Amino acid sequence: MPKGITEGVVDDVAKGNGAVGEAAVNGSNGEAPAARAAPKDDDPVETKEWLDALDSLIQTRGEERARFVLTELKHHANVCGVHVPFSANTPYINTIPVSKQPLFPGNRDVERRLKSLVRWNAMAMVVKANKMDGTIGGHIATFASSATLYEVGFNHFFHGPDHPDGPDQVYFQGHASPGIYARAFLEGRLGEDKLLHFRQELAPGGGLSSYPHPWLMPEFWQFPTVSMGLGPIMAIYQARFSRYLEHRGLAKTAGQHVWCFMGDGECDEPESLGALTLASREGLDNLIFVVNCNLQRLDGPVRGNGKIIQELEAAFRGAGWKCIKVLWGGDWDILLERDRTGLLVKRMGEVVDGEFQKYTVAGGAYFREHFFGKYPELLKLVEHMTDEHLDRLKRGGHDPEKVYAAFKAAVEHKGRPTVILAHTVKGYGLGEAGEGKNVAHQVKKMDAKNFIEFRNRFGLAVPDEAASKAALYKPPEASEEIQYLKKHREALGGPQPSRRVQCPTLQAPGEDFVKAYAAGSGDKKPSTTGVFVDILARLLRDPNLGKWVVPIVPDEARTFGMDPFFAKYKIYSNVGQLYEPVDAEFQQAAYREAKNGQLLEEGITEAGSMSSFIAAGTAYATHGVPTIPFYIYYSMFGFQRIGDLIWAAADMRTRGFLLGATAGRTTLNGEGLQHEDGHSHLLAATVPTIAAYDPAMAFELALVIRDGIRRMYQEGRDDVFYYITLYNDNYPMLPMPEGSAEGVLKGLYKLRPAANAKAKTPRPQLFGSGPILPHALRAQELLAEHFGVAADVWSATSYKELRREALEVERWNLLHPTEKPRRSYVQTLLAKEEGPFIAASDYMRAAPEMIARWVPGGLFVLGTDGFGRSETRAALRRFFEVDSECIAVAALHQLAQRGALKPEVVQQAIRKFDVNPEKISPMRA
Repeated sequence: MPKGITEGVVDDVAKGNGAVGEAAVNGSNGEAPAARAAPKDDDPVETKEWLDALDSLIQTRGEERARFVLTELKHHANVCGVHVPFSANTPYINTIPVSKQPLFPGNRDVERRLKSLVRWNAMAMVVKANKMDGTIGGHIATFASSATLYEVGFNHFFHGPDHPDGPDQVYFQGHASPGIYARAFLEGRLGEDKLLHFRQELAPGGGLSSYPHPWLMPEFWQFPTVSMGLGPIMAIYQARFSRYLEHRGLAKTAGQHVWCFMGDGECDEPESLGALTLASREGLDNLIFVVNCNLQRLDGPVRGNGKIIQELEAAFRGAGWKCIKVLWGGDWDILLERDRTGLLVKRMGEVVDGEFQKYTVAGGAYFREHFFGKYPELLKLVEHMTDEHLDRLKRGGHDPEKVYAAFKAAVEHKGRPTVILAHTVKGYGLGEAGEGKNVAHQVKKMDAKNFIEFRNRFGLAVPDEAASKAALYKPPEASEEIQYLKKHREALGGPQPSRRVQCPTLQAPGEDFVKAYAAGSGDKKPSTTGVFVDILARLLRDPNLGKWVVPIVPDEARTFGMDPFFAKYKIYSNVGQLYEPVDAEFQQAAYREAKNGQLLEEGITEAGSMSSFIAAGTAYATHGVPTIPFYIYYSMFGFQRIGDLIWAAADMRTRGFLLGATAGRTTLNGEGLQHEDGHSHLLAATVPTIAAYDPAMAFELALVIRDGIRRMYQEGRDDVFYYITLYNDNYPMLPMPEGSAEGVLKGLYKLRPAANAKAKTPRPQLFGSGPILPHALRAQELLAEHFGVAADVWSATSYKELRREALEVERWNLLHPTEKPRRSYVQTLLAKEEGPFIAASDYMRAAPEMIARWVPGGLFVLGTDGFGRSETRAALRRFFEVDSECIAVAALHQLAQRGALKPEVVQQAIRKFDVNPEKISPMRA
């Protein structure tokens, strides 16, 4: 590239061409597209004249004029039929040239010593843990490669919680956690005892979690970033939610940045790059990705036969991001300046990543022969350098001046997000123990020789004996290093990472909120989805709660009946609405967008919607604002599709409400197995901090939501979130029985006792949930009308809550053998009931079976095991054997099993209700 032509000029000329396919393909074999695709120059003199003219234009008129001229030339060429080949790649050199590099503001010597201390302690803590117990595990190589990236951030950029602009949100790469702990040790935030108990969280006084985990270290970590791939998408939506808070006047976030540190191998996760266009479309210049491109996955090269940095550059630039490449350390600047042939840049673009990895471990002589040796001119260029000197040429991600320049450019850039692609070496500094080797990620143990070698390489003042044992080392408090570290963090607003919960409480709705639904619906037949929309409207109108409510929907607001919210509360857009919607004449439901809009209408992205839910549900800790997210979606596309993000929400102590609408395997009729959910309550049961409910009646839904707001936002004692299933089945909503509120919240209560109290047979107890509860009520009538059997009907609102409480009681009894045994709620509630007990729901049998062992005499369960079908609700419920008639037959069968009825009565019921005993089992296909 001719001297003077910057990446910014080329970038702006290419801006607007979003195609990345050609660039991605061209980058796949390792060479920069320009290095391979350029035709032979048959008139070098003329070419030089053009390049000289451009150099002169830049020098005399500046970059803006050069951009304008190049853009006009490109347009004119297209008009003339000369189409300029598109490439999303720039040459394989640093984006910021030396001439544009700012002065480094820190003390290089002190910062180098600090970085070396952090490196040492990060390595030592992992090694010592694995000497104590070889099964502990842990990772050294990731932080070893990214230490410079983090140290520059800690010393000069990351705002802490006391900064005047508020804190930055930093998503630390999960595998780099030992380095973050090691720095906190130098800061005095973590004691030596903590570091000596890395990955031993049950040690006396507690240890350190393996990865960022806000539950296990609630005042330290904010964001869980393992599983890999989740950090990037959560960071994007965190940055967008920060803007949402600012635009709605809920928090001042304009001076804050969201930093996301990730690995190049992590970018293979679909979530890592899946929302890039949202960030550029929203103009999120508060968002900075830092990709640690050490060219290695866990087992080997990320792109051994290609160039991952060029591939990522094409993806990010094509998505509209500002891309800054930090590839070569300062030692390379002189070589690039001396090279008048352009062959050095060409060679940089030719070499594939697998070969760069080989150069790291093979030594200077190999590097000279295989990198520079391809062209005699390049060998001449480095003939004055020794092999040792060549071996010490740094990658850009290990040069603090290059990294500082990139970070500074990123925080100052306006209008779009920035990605920094930093070329590093995995396991940098580990030497023979793993530097640059495929085994680097698995290195957890080192011998004394490696420690001494590490100590010498980084000039640490650690005595030989301590070094050979990998002892932790911290300079005295008055040392230059510790004072420097603390001074810089104080200037930046305090510690990072740091999680502080300083958030006002909210008042939950009063009794009137539930009374509105306690009388039932009379002759009307609403669905629970419709009831929820009415509840949400009440909350949005509430003078104390309304502004904090954050409705979130992927792209089904009209399906759920939420379109009236468009006009009144508006859909959030960072630019407002720049068009007149086609339905503008429909004032009550027109599609309205606004910069201060309250509704987050996310489009068809459950992962993105869940990331918004997480951002809103953790704002009480991140921003100190009590936003209440209500995320409604097709229930099949929650736990099944994005369960990892739901687990991350639990890790982050998220609060809020997940509403799984169009739920049930038989209720969403006609959609087939792709949409019909009969298992989300089982999946919800695996997440410790979820309170899961399957309400059937309007008052049940109102009680659960009110109590959730009380627990999460009024008392603030429970960092839980709720999963509530909603249905599009229309039936009458019954009045609220007196004294049933406790049972609704605990998970089970008697809804309608039998009318005939003098029946001769034992009294079956019928449990119903969701839209199957009306079928249990009808079964009660069928049993009384046709067989003289009296049955009670119960509403089972939460098998998960019943099971959780019963397990707690069971554990207490186990550990207190000499004290009077306690009884769980479900045992106490059912102790005097005759039985048998029959449960029916629109979910797999395993859901009600969660409480079977605490039910007197056991629980007989009907459910929807198997694939869904496209059919009517009536046909589906008969197919899965959960309709009224099948519930009645099940009750008679259980009575016969107890000897209370003859088997012939059951056979009579099967014939009477036209139940086909020979049909295919729904569990088989």
